[in-house]
Amino acid sequence: MTLSSTPTLTEARPGASRTGTAAARAARRRAVLNWVAVHSLAIAAALFFLLPFVFVLLTSVMDDQQALTTDYWPTSWNWGNYGKVWDTPGFLTWWRNTLVYAGAGTLLTVVSSLPVAYALAKFRFRGRNLALMAVIAMMMLPPQVTVIPMYLFWAKQMGLGGSLWPLIIPMAFGDAFSIFLLRQFLMTIPKEYVEAARIDGCGDLRTLLRVVLPMAKPAIAAVALFQFFYCWNDYFGPQIYASNNHRAWTLSYGLESFKAAHHTNWNLTMAATLLVMAPVIVLFFFAQKAFIEGVTLTGVKG
Repeated sequence: MTLSSTPTLTEARPGASRTGTAAARAARRRAVLNWVAVHSLAIAAALFFLLPFVFVLLTSVMDDQQALTTDYWPTSWNWGNYGKVWDTPGFLTWWRNTLVYAGAGTLLTVVSSLPVAYALAKFRFRGRNLALMAVIAMMMLPPQVTVIPMYLFWAKQMGLGGSLWPLIIPMAFGDAFSIFLLRQFLMTIPKEYVEAARIDGCGDLRTLLRVVLPMAKPAIAAVALFQFFYCWNDYFGPQIYASNNHRAWTLSYGLESFKAAHHTNWNLTMAATLLVMAPVIVLFFFAQKAFIEGVTLTGVKG
């Protein structure tokens, strides 16, 4: 007796497999097109910001004859251009001055702004709203308004002209934008944590250092990066106070002098520009998570 096998669904419908494969391909194609449509604006924006850096990099390794011509790809890769820039007289001094200015300015700003922001966020005292309005008013005050009296005081009265001290010392008295940014973040910290620390016997300073400071690390990182970038890229301040002393020049001001001296050697100018930009790009690359978190969480509660 022979048993006849019952045909399966695939054998009964030989075209079912091909139909399913075609449907899967169409679904994948639609998914790819949908991804491109959603991310096309972001891709275009990324290329818009990335292409200038690519242009600077390619130009920096060209020779003198090829730089800024219609031939955008280097015929020879002259990595020695960076060595020539690094060996330029005064370039290491500009680096040292910029690191001192940015490092000291960032540290002083954070140390001086955090206690003020903590007081405005967690203390209840008469005139608190007036003090906050004064901080906001200082944020809206253009620096050009105060540059003349500040210059007369620091350069003429204090005799600190030709140095970076008139730019560094005022940061020990707080920064309006940093105070406001930190205050907005500290407002999001539940007051129960502060009250519990005080019940346990912590004073205001100990509460700030032991309880508030660890919770405010994202905001502190954001403020520190903002201030570091500002000091690193500052051109106006060094031009006002340190232009008459080349030993006090920073990278931003020294780069202008370098460009004037090498205006025909655009490959060296681009190499110097890339060396100036590289530290802040690398710093933001490694600290972007804390920076974005601090900026995102700031301002949730007013």
